[in-house]
Amino acid sequence: MKPEILVMAPSPSAAVMAQLDEHFHCHHLWRVAAPERDAWLAGVAPRVRGLATTGTIGIDAALAARLPLLEIVAVNGIGVDAVDFAALRPRGIRVTNTPGVLTDDVADLAVALLLAAGRRIPALDTYVRAGRWQQGVAIPPARAVRGKVAGIYGFGRIGKAVAQRLAAFGLQLRYWQPNVVAGTDVPRSASLLDLARDSDYLVVCAPGGAATKGLIDADVLAALGPEGTLVNVARGSIVDEPALVAALEQGRLGAAALDVFAEEPAVPQALMALPNVVLTPHVGSLTVETRQAMGQLVVDNLLAHFAGRDLLTPVA
Repeated sequence: MKPEILVMAPSPSAAVMAQLDEHFHCHHLWRVAAPERDAWLAGVAPRVRGLATTGTIGIDAALAARLPLLEIVAVNGIGVDAVDFAALRPRGIRVTNTPGVLTDDVADLAVALLLAAGRRIPALDTYVRAGRWQQGVAIPPARAVRGKVAGIYGFGRIGKAVAQRLAAFGLQLRYWQPNVVAGTDVPRSASLLDLARDSDYLVVCAPGGAATKGLIDADVLAALGPEGTLVNVARGSIVDEPALVAALEQGRLGAAALDVFAEEPAVPQALMALPNVVLTPHVGSLTVETRQAMGQLVVDNLLAHFAGRDLLTPVA
């Protein structure tokens, strides 16, 4: 008999979805209308042994309590800040995620956002489409990115990949995170505040969760300054969003380029109204190739667990 699993969201990969249905008895919560989910879940929850979820959905204590046979939570994504480990750990429920396979695409988007903000590409697109070029409306020059300093907060896989790419554009590099990273010639700033003060661009690649919540605050933004740009491809929770809006509106921060937000998919209207902000809808890993690889890792972790093999990418 196939293990029964609860699937919280679909994968963009048809091959991944087909494998889930082939190997497991899947209960697809995302297919059930919101008003009907509670009653539907009551009927399937007692038999569910595995959960396939995402980094943004995760699993909370309330859902975990409704799944008495739950053995494994397979997260499609790197971030596990939405997983309530306090509820899972006493029950010995294992957690996996999908590190490594999305590094390059997220790093690519971070660089794209930095360039888009630095060279004001969205504003220039609007300038052309609105006919201002044909009208002869003057446009001020942007600043070159080469020679500027990019400070990277969070120097794991993605942070290092961002650094490698930005070096090719002629930027100087610095990083900060609580622990020193061995084997790199990128200098480490003394603190996050110092990193912001040292940088023209502050690129956020740190993990989400309680330890990093709101660390990019008014003081850090002030240190980055009126010519500085914040780039965030990590988690919206890391940035004090009201402080960010205020700094941008008041000219105390030069620009922002954001793929993540505090209350996704809700984006503050004030951010959307600002011309010096570039916005994308949390799509750092949204390529055909990477979503296939992420989904495959979810399937492979579930298969390994139910076959009694070692998990491929367990989360401690």
